[in-house]
Amino acid sequence: MTDVPAGNGPGVRRRGRPPRTESADTRDRILVTAREEFSEHGYEKTSVRAIAKAAGVDSALVHHYFGTKEQIFEAAISVAFAPALNAPVAIADGPLDGVGERLTRFIFGIWENPTTRTPLLAIVRSAVTNDTAAAVFRRLIASQLLRRLAEQLDLPDAELRAELAAAQLVGCAMLRYVIKVEPLASADLEQIVARVAPVVQGHLTGP
Repeated sequence: MTDVPAGNGPGVRRRGRPPRTESADTRDRILVTAREEFSEHGYEKTSVRAIAKAAGVDSALVHHYFGTKEQIFEAAISVAFAPALNAPVAIADGPLDGVGERLTRFIFGIWENPTTRTPLLAIVRSAVTNDTAAAVFRRLIASQLLRRLAEQLDLPDAELRAELAAAQLVGCAMLRYVIKVEPLASADLEQIVARVAPVVQGHLTGP
């Protein structure tokens, strides 16, 4: 019988860096695991060690690919937040006087989809309970969403307009999907869009 070298048996976590051929798969597995851990436990209760254990790798390898816990969180939420980053493209496809409704439908469409809603809930919950997570979320929102959204508006105070529109939509999403305040939480989506879209339009293109 051939002896199995110590540390190479089934179910045993490998320490150190994997062979180069395994690097991409390992990195992706860590990222998916990190997103799941942050979604389930939030930022504060998730550790690099817990991510490594769930991914079946050593903690040093997690740091090797992603750096600090803050950097891992940013990488994880960037993927989860990716659908929302298409908002500037969505609002550009049509006349300016309909931008409020297009943006409102786009954002609520992401929240209505369980696949995209679950990681968004984790992001928001982490951001409102932890300063570091909030800073990461704010940086992502500012650089990749609001700034690009403002660029679509050839109007004075474009950045402020984009931020006010985002505040309106994020506030509604918080009450409907996170805090679940009634009757907003159970209201028909079309009713919400009909009431919110004109306000968003006013922020974006009003005087």
